[in-house]
Amino acid sequence: MGVPLGAASLVMGLLTSLSGCMRVGPDFHPQHEAWSEHWSSASIGQVTQQAAQPDVRQWWQIFGDQNLEHLIAQADAGNGDLKIAGLRVLEARAQLGIALAGRYPQFQQVNADALYSARKRSDGFNSRSGAYWQYGAGFSLGWELDFWGRFSRAIESADAAFFAAQANRDAALVLLHAQVADTYFTLRTAEARLRIAHENARLQKRSYDIAQKLFKSGETDELDLQQAKTQYLGTLSSIPDLDSQIVLAHHALSVLMGRPPGPLPELEVQSGKEGVVPLVDRAVLQDVPADLLLRRPDVRAAEYQMAAQSAQIGVAKADLYPSVSLLGSLVWTASSLTGSPNTLAMAAGPSVTWNVFDHGRITNNVRVQDARLQQLTVAYQNTVREAAREADDAATALIAALQRDIILNDAQGAARRSLTLASTIYREGYSDFQRVLDAQRALFAQQDAYIVNRGNAAGSLVALYKALGGGWYSEQPLIDPATRQQMQQRTNWGDLLDEASAPPAAAGAEGRSQ
Repeated sequence: MGVPLGAASLVMGLLTSLSGCMRVGPDFHPQHEAWSEHWSSASIGQVTQQAAQPDVRQWWQIFGDQNLEHLIAQADAGNGDLKIAGLRVLEARAQLGIALAGRYPQFQQVNADALYSARKRSDGFNSRSGAYWQYGAGFSLGWELDFWGRFSRAIESADAAFFAAQANRDAALVLLHAQVADTYFTLRTAEARLRIAHENARLQKRSYDIAQKLFKSGETDELDLQQAKTQYLGTLSSIPDLDSQIVLAHHALSVLMGRPPGPLPELEVQSGKEGVVPLVDRAVLQDVPADLLLRRPDVRAAEYQMAAQSAQIGVAKADLYPSVSLLGSLVWTASSLTGSPNTLAMAAGPSVTWNVFDHGRITNNVRVQDARLQQLTVAYQNTVREAAREADDAATALIAALQRDIILNDAQGAARRSLTLASTIYREGYSDFQRVLDAQRALFAQQDAYIVNRGNAAGSLVALYKALGGGWYSEQPLIDPATRQQMQQRTNWGDLLDEASAPPAAAGAEGRSQ
């Protein structure tokens, strides 16, 4: 049945103007708990200060260590988990493109055909034969109108999922930078402990040699000799373990930078840092902890995931209502027979479908989507609480490490002085050898505890920055050039790879975080 062109245009205009006039399902609203808007912590306030530099996005500059900065730059360029996170952003962008296609006609078909016919007629005296071609072409189009917001909600969901993927990449950056810094200071702590172990082993070796000479000369008994030997060998036994820790830290840094275990030339950029564990007593912030907490990449990702799922409720609810589509077709036919006419036919009109007898399938699908949204809401609130706990724990640990640093520094000074006095008294004959051994043991223990505490302080500061979401910025693009070339050879990506290969601007990263 054909429809006049004017009538078809009028129907299409009316239906298009009505398309998208209603969006079923809930509009998303952030589910911030009241406490998170004004959250503060006395511990965090004690170990933070408001200043412009260094930027919390590149907090590792507070240590002033070029080796650490080079390691982080190399990790940004080569880390495998970060590359996967960038590719997931690209995947989410393509998924958004699929959702955007819902604004346009959803199905179309083009067909063409040709038919050859031959026939022979006979009346008993004469016979006639003939052959001819019959051919045609057709085009059909269907466009489901977005009366109930099915497609707009799908776009809304895909858009939120795209931003969630970006936030997840930022979270991967936060984690990567914290892992590199923490492993780096673990390495420096192990190097410092190894240096102290060697120094004390040399000191105890001299005492053991003296005890051995005195025993051979008959001036002391075997007890002093065996005690000196026990203490020396005990200190010596700690050296292989510290060597192993250094090698394992090198391996961990290599993997974080996307390399197999091997040499790390980045550690030689700034000499004199071997075995040096810095003490930084303040984290520099540009905002209050409550705002930083809600701006944490994993918190933002959880909120975007809620928004994406909220829109899915609308997509499911749209199935409860009739679907209105515009259908149209254009068909042309012709024949090679002389005098046969060519025909051109057009048909257009609306189509309404409504799945009335669904036996609860659609209703229960809406319930499923709503239950998933509530799960994500609870997960988001848990994420915020966990973030607050991590920040407060890190600040508390940093305060304790700073307090212990002063005490342990005095303790190692006292132990060093005790060893000097014990050695002097022993040489003058006023004390036995046991007091010298005790003083040596105390000196080694206090020096080692001092360095371990320094490492704990550095680790707590790194953990505090990580808990507040610092370090989400990188100069590296989403897709590195080698991956970009490999993907271009397989698939036509249009402009998406060009956009993903451009380094992000600093302002853009900050704006996205807000």
